[in-house]
Amino acid sequence: MPDLPGCARPTGLSLDNLEALSAIRLDHGQPLEFILAVPGRRYYEFTDLLQPFEETCCQGAGHAVIGETHWQEFRLVIAHHPVRAAEQTRKRRDQIQALLDQGARWAGRLDAQDQGQTRRGRPLSDSGAKARFYRAVAEAHLTRIIRVDLKSDLFAYDIDESAQALAEMMDGKLLLVTNTTDLSAADVIRRYKALADIERGFRVLKSELEIGPVYHRLPERIRAHATLCFMALILYRVMRMKLKAAKSPYSPERALASLRRIQAHRVRVNGETPIAGLSTITNEQAQVFQALDIKKPTATAQLALL
Repeated sequence: MPDLPGCARPTGLSLDNLEALSAIRLDHGQPLEFILAVPGRRYYEFTDLLQPFEETCCQGAGHAVIGETHWQEFRLVIAHHPVRAAEQTRKRRDQIQALLDQGARWAGRLDAQDQGQTRRGRPLSDSGAKARFYRAVAEAHLTRIIRVDLKSDLFAYDIDESAQALAEMMDGKLLLVTNTTDLSAADVIRRYKALADIERGFRVLKSELEIGPVYHRLPERIRAHATLCFMALILYRVMRMKLKAAKSPYSPERALASLRRIQAHRVRVNGETPIAGLSTITNEQAQVFQALDIKKPTATAQLALL
């Protein structure tokens, strides 16, 4: 199987696409093996397959759980992370409660207006409350759960408890479709995560490290550029591991941003001998150096003259 067996973000998970991938043959005649992640928005299509897995493996689990079933003629590998699931469920419930509290306030205000009570500011209308509430629900991506009655003349909404239960069942899960036959379910998860880590590396190169775009024509310059990119990524990864090992609160991005502010100065006054020195090392920069186990730049004796 190739080191890069699939793509982390397929353009589509339709059966036509999967059949097209299955029909591809490599130079030596073997089929192309792939591992595709199911987009989160498509999880609802796998409800019937996930329900038994949820009941037998996930409920009450205190550690990560990996299972497998079949979808069409492919393997469907399922990973469940209980801690991440609990975090996602709690966050969604907090969002739902905040929206319900806001909706209750607007409903109470509308009821008070109907009873003739007045308050400062413009009066609230049912259509206005309905539009604002629906916009807030949509921005929170909760329209499946909080159903706003857009056809009603009055401000009305309700909670679809079955949709909420279904969303919570999907929390903390990763679904992978693959045609591999010689990998265990755990190995499929590891291969996918390794590929995702490679993709994160490319994002780091294009964002935090700001390498490129640089256009080359000669092969040796292309190789040199690729080598520099690889070395920069290795340094970034080493920095990330050292910061994590030191339990530093700084991310590599924040550490680099802080260290980037260190400046070397060279001043010449009236044609005299140049005076060189470094800018003052801040406490934050000193903590970064300590976490990375790197000695702080040494200030020259002439630094006090700057």
